[in-house]
Amino acid sequence: MGSGIGAVLVLVAAWLAFAPPGALASSRRFDLSIAQEKLVNSTGGSTASSSHLVYPSKSKRLSWHPRIFLYEGFLSDMECDHLVSTGRGNMESSLAFTDGDRNSSYNNIEDIVVSKIEDRISLWSFLPKENGENIQVLKYGVNRRGSIKEEPKSSTGGHWLATILIYLSDVKQGGETVFPRSEMKDAQAKEGAPSQCSGYAVRPAKGNAILLFNLRPDGEIDKDSQYEECPVLEGEKWLAIKHIHLRKLDSPKSSLASEDECTDEDDRCVRWAASGECDRNPVFMIGSSDYYGSCRKSCRVC
Repeated sequence: MGSGIGAVLVLVAAWLAFAPPGALASSRRFDLSIAQEKLVNSTGGSTASSSHLVYPSKSKRLSWHPRIFLYEGFLSDMECDHLVSTGRGNMESSLAFTDGDRNSSYNNIEDIVVSKIEDRISLWSFLPKENGENIQVLKYGVNRRGSIKEEPKSSTGGHWLATILIYLSDVKQGGETVFPRSEMKDAQAKEGAPSQCSGYAVRPAKGNAILLFNLRPDGEIDKDSQYEECPVLEGEKWLAIKHIHLRKLDSPKSSLASEDECTDEDDRCVRWAASGECDRNPVFMIGSSDYYGSCRKSCRVC
């Protein structure tokens, strides 16, 4: 009896030693793959897109000041090509473009590919989808560069909270995104970097995405979050941009609060608003998803 049990144990040990590495987890992996397939199909997608869900471990911090994160392989080649194809068509059919940098804005919410990309952006950034502008697609030819990007002076959604940059193509030479005020501007190796740009540079790679926060954690505008696009030296560059605001876009002011709720929490709100604090300190004055603003009435958001 004992010898029989011993023989079985020897056989089990031998199997464990020589079994393929994935054999032990095959049933578990099969269960997970089925669950993932159900998750993707429930959103109207296909199993081909299951490899492009959001994985926090793939997001890498590039800088704390300003806060910049890189996600490699955020979009698939198919998704990049789709944005380029649609953007190219919109550019060619528009009479509004000049010899400068061309851009195209996605207004068709029926495009399921664009909608899913925006869902993924929301998951990665932890910011509401409804706070975001339409995705814009820009094309840069040789010697074309983008100027330093600053947000518009006013918007129904308040300040830009974050900016998403997605590279839709590889660039043979040049076309880096530069953050001239980043804390890392002097720490980056300069080998192979173009001489026409100065600052912390991120090289374009198809499918990679950058998450840049335009507001500091305390709600103040981060003036160091400005960026620019270096000239393309060879080839062409396609870039998708999405700006996410502090509040929902185009929401009627009356919908933010009723007359009874539209109040100031501090007697000094009128003076603060007159001195420009609504713009300089929007989280405290106006509020966010986690904080009800102290001076909403004086800032005229309700």
